[in-house]
Amino acid sequence: MAPPSDPARALEVRLLAELKLRRERLSRLLTSCSDPAGYEDPVYRFYHQSFKVYGLQSQTKSIVRELNALLPGQPLNLWFLEILGHGTSREFHLADNAHWTTATRPIVEAFFHARFFLEMAVRYADLDAPPAPLPSGYAALLYLYGLR
Repeated sequence: MAPPSDPARALEVRLLAELKLRRERLSRLLTSCSDPAGYEDPVYRFYHQSFKVYGLQSQTKSIVRELNALLPGQPLNLWFLEILGHGTSREFHLADNAHWTTATRPIVEAFFHARFFLEMAVRYADLDAPPAPLPSGYAALLYLYGLR
């Protein structure tokens, strides 16, 4: 793979600065997405076949707002956006019970992907410079912003 271009490197440095600046806010959000009410219960609701799993969409959207705020105007990874599109625009209908996993797995999948990127943002918020070699989670974060 070719080394990142200068504009990409500048965006990466900006991303690191924003991670540091927003570390506390990101950490609080990660904590709320990891506590029993924000993590255990929504996943349980999927297996319990409860319409309450649909509430996970708002938490996912909150995470994505924070991720977008790190590099405003920088488009997010198309695959990630596709996953979000399938998992954050759903409304519960009684008919969903007949095809529960088809109806609700995208909600849980979108949450897991968003939470993963939030966790990586918090994990690497203490970096002073781009690391070499790249840890996988950091590299995934770069992919989220099209920097790799």
